[in-house]
Amino acid sequence: MILKALEVGPYMSNCYIVGSERTGDGMIIDPGAEAGRILEEVQDAKLAIRMIVVTHMHADHIGALAKVKEATRAPFAVHQAEASKNYIDGASGMLNAMMGRSSLGIPAVDRKLKDGDQLEFGDLIFTVLHTPGHSPGGICLSGPGVVFCGDTLFNFSIGRTDFPGGDYDQLIDSIQKKIMVLPNETRVYCGHGPATTVGYERKANPFLQGHRYDL
Repeated sequence: MILKALEVGPYMSNCYIVGSERTGDGMIIDPGAEAGRILEEVQDAKLAIRMIVVTHMHADHIGALAKVKEATRAPFAVHQAEASKNYIDGASGMLNAMMGRSSLGIPAVDRKLKDGDQLEFGDLIFTVLHTPGHSPGGICLSGPGVVFCGDTLFNFSIGRTDFPGGDYDQLIDSIQKKIMVLPNETRVYCGHGPATTVGYERKANPFLQGHRYDL
């Protein structure tokens, strides 16, 4: 599997470029900023981008979405709970103001995802895990030995829940039921900060202590 991680933009969000070594098909996860840099990495990897997946519609994860979509012509996918115009206008408007930007020019949603959907790129298959709590339609993507978790889970921390639509108890429940059931060695690629593993977070993350995980 081809995997490139880029830290982009003023909020240092992680954008991931994932692809099949065998077929050259790939996807971009969370193009938060610096479209030119993202596209250069795609070109260097010689990937044909088949889909752009957004883990949640906060501005620091979609700032370069319009430009990347225009350049790649790949369909844009997000969970159905964050695909409505009302949600997009509300969420993007609030976080645009935080970033001092008037508009992100968010394109129309091409595919509305739901829990359990599978995304296939060449010989790679990723399963959509709906993990609300940081935002109503937050998702993770579980693939071969990895999980891309947006702002659901961080190295030694969890996503914040004080934005509109956030819910602490719901976030903990999402992490317990969707991420902590994965094998210990699963690499966790977060929306901000360094990667970690399921096993490390199960043992050391202070927000997850006192919970029992029956594997």
